[in-house]
Amino acid sequence: MTKKKRYKRYSPEFKRETLKRTAEEGITDVEVCEELGISARQLRRWRDEYRLLGDEAFPGQGKSRDEELTKLKRELAKVKQERDFLKDAAVFFAKESK
Repeated sequence: MTKKKRYKRYSPEFKRETLKRTAEEGITDVEVCEELGISARQLRRWRDEYRLLGDEAFPGQGKSRDEELTKLKRELAKVKQERDFLKDAAVFFAKESK
C-alpha cells in the first residue's frame, strides 16, 4: 500500500515575500529556492499565478490570523482551567487518603 504524499502548504505572505525576494537585484531564482527549500517549479507556478491574478493570487484558506489567534487563546484558557481543576482534585484526594 502506498502512502499519499503530503504536500507542504505555504502562506500567501510567504509566497509574496518569496516573489519579492526573487525580484531583488543580484539574486537568482536558484539561490532563493535553495535558501527557502522550495523547488524551481513551485516558484514558477507561484510567479505564473501572480502574473495572471495579481493581488487576487494566493487567497489562502479564508481564515485570518486574528481569528486563529482568538481561537487558540480560548482553547488555552480552557486547558488551563482543566489543569487547575485536576490539580485541586489531586490535592483533595491526597488529603482524603491520609
